[in-house]
Amino acid sequence: MSAERAGGGAGRRIIVALDYPEPGQALRMAERLNPAACRLKVGKELFTRGGPALVEQLMTRNFSVFLDLKFHDIPNTVAAACKAAAALGVWMINVHTQGGRRMMEAARASLAGFQHPPLLIGVTVLTSMNAQELREVGHLEPPQMLVQRLARLARDSGLDGVVCSAQEASMLRTAQGPDFLLVTPGIRPTGAPSDDQQRVMTPPQAIAAGSDYLVIGRPITGAADPLMALADIRRSIGEKNAD
Repeated sequence: MSAERAGGGAGRRIIVALDYPEPGQALRMAERLNPAACRLKVGKELFTRGGPALVEQLMTRNFSVFLDLKFHDIPNTVAAACKAAAALGVWMINVHTQGGRRMMEAARASLAGFQHPPLLIGVTVLTSMNAQELREVGHLEPPQMLVQRLARLARDSGLDGVVCSAQEASMLRTAQGPDFLLVTPGIRPTGAPSDDQQRVMTPPQAIAAGSDYLVIGRPITGAADPLMALADIRRSIGEKNAD
């Protein structure tokens, strides 16, 4: 496994979430960040507005892009979407594990022809959901048990790892081993508001629990000095900042 694909991420374990409604806002934030210090996440709203052109603009600035579109459809459709995303040259893509084994296997197979395929990650349980909300949609087992079952299915289907709450990271690291990537949103530095996340941890807590990559949005993008906020978080998890 290369440094880019390994858990340590070549010293860039922070993925800054560009959760903006307009491409111009995202590009202005990217100008205030350093591609040697972080990666970027483009989600549904921003991609719907900016499309592939925005992703390409971010990559021309040397950023690795996590295209967070959470594909969930019939196997052929998801496979075609993953292949299209890979053709953009993004670093990471994701699918919903609840799409099932055939869907995830089709997604993996669609990337076979690429020399440098993106990491393929499965979404287990959204970090905004609590146990009551999961029961309302038919999941009677506790969130941690559901996450563990879906992570095992993702691994067996050939995925590189999962998106999960940092509160499940230790359990998944033990169960799935050191090479299964854990990408954790819901990360908030000490003192930061939890916003719409239900299951949160600080960056050092998440790394100690076994997370490989930390998705962080507003604590960085909403800071007066985003680069300084990023540097503070990197120091807190033991990453060395450039002089």
